[in-house]
Amino acid sequence: MQRNWVRAALAALFVLSAFVASAQVALPPVEADAKARLAASPRHGEWVSVEAGGGDRVDAFIVYPERRDKAPVVIVVHEIFGLTDWVRAVADQLAAEGFIAVAPDFLSGKAPDGKGSSAVSADVARQLIGGLKQAEIVSRLDAVASWATKLPAATQQYAVVGYCWGGGVSFQYATEQPALAASVVYYGVSPAAASLAKIRAPVLGLYGGDDARVNATVGPAQEEMKKLGKRYEVETYEKAGHAFLRQQDGREGANLRATQKAWPRMVEFLRQALSSQSTLSLPGQAVAALPDLSCVCEEDPTAGAVVSLHF
Repeated sequence: MQRNWVRAALAALFVLSAFVASAQVALPPVEADAKARLAASPRHGEWVSVEAGGGDRVDAFIVYPERRDKAPVVIVVHEIFGLTDWVRAVADQLAAEGFIAVAPDFLSGKAPDGKGSSAVSADVARQLIGGLKQAEIVSRLDAVASWATKLPAATQQYAVVGYCWGGGVSFQYATEQPALAASVVYYGVSPAAASLAKIRAPVLGLYGGDDARVNATVGPAQEEMKKLGKRYEVETYEKAGHAFLRQQDGREGANLRATQKAWPRMVEFLRQALSSQSTLSLPGQAVAALPDLSCVCEEDPTAGAVVSLHF
């Protein structure tokens, strides 16, 4: 009886902690405000070029957080439109949350004259993205992860977060790289069920309710991950559309509501996965991790969201 009471109290504390955190976490900008947000950022961001082996190089935008200790790395995988100002602004907001955020340009060297995303239109970027090979994508991700985790300001832990096309890449990468600490999928398609057995990292999937093309791949992945005993947490936001994070001003407020839930949820997921010891904390108060206790709390799926809270 007493143990059940402790579990219930800790579950309530976790929910309260998540609520407080979500109220304090700032959101990335809508697409139209990305340049202004980058220009006003107090954080240090710069362009780098990373060797990816075999004569290949990938350009990337990196943003450092303002903290005194070493920070874990989050690799940001762009949409099918290439590495845009909006994606760089997302990286900046991740840095504001304490991560070293690195956004590789997967169109590096693919545009005319050996240039990248900035040299092509959105339509051309889509065509070029379609020509990328999986082995090349993985090679570039591995190279960026290796380079970033060796930075003096970085820890050796890293995660990957992807949007749209990048969301699919993020999920697929979890099947390719056993050293990955976490994968976050924003409205990206799921890998083939046969490949999911290789996943070691926890996966968080964040989806718009009105995105049937992508969501048709979520159920089979959920079922297979459950069979395999692997952690795949899913949230689906009612009436939100594809790319809700970039289009927060769309769908009569549904995209903004989705963003207000998804972004803090992702930040807490990354902090848990990238910390050496899981903790629950409120402002001015720390609670030690209790690995021998577990709790799963789920909202009513009919309400358009399923939330799993683990500690």
